[in-house]
Amino acid sequence: MYSEKVMDHFNNPRNVGEIEDASGVGTVGNAKCGDIMRMYLDIDDNGVIQDCKFKTFGCGAAVATSSMATELVKGKTVQEALLVTNKAVMEALDGLPPVKVHCSLLAEEAIHAALWDYAQKHGIEIEGLEKPVNDISEKEEDTEEDY
Repeated sequence: MYSEKVMDHFNNPRNVGEIEDASGVGTVGNAKCGDIMRMYLDIDDNGVIQDCKFKTFGCGAAVATSSMATELVKGKTVQEALLVTNKAVMEALDGLPPVKVHCSLLAEEAIHAALWDYAQKHGIEIEGLEKPVNDISEKEEDTEEDY
């Protein structure tokens, strides 16, 4: 069963679309379920995320977690955005069914992939940011026991 917030973000997703000439774009997927998420970031000269948009191919939970993730990073600094975890996304949505936890991990990784792209384009290093994986099912096995 999905929470009201999950249903709201699925039925009325925020920040859908693309950002032309985005500061950073990250695409991640999950080979096991077929979900694909692309996150676009517009970051100003002070390292603040002015805008964030997404395009997601996937289930309702994938759309909802994408939508919530964009809301959580907008207006944040690059370092603050890096701290947005899959658990934070789930909490903001009032939880997800255990079989849909991977969708929140996809959202976290899409943020990291977009930040990685931003760092690469600008020749900077973001402390604490590791190179993202393209397929989160590689990471999923490590986190499933946590839930």
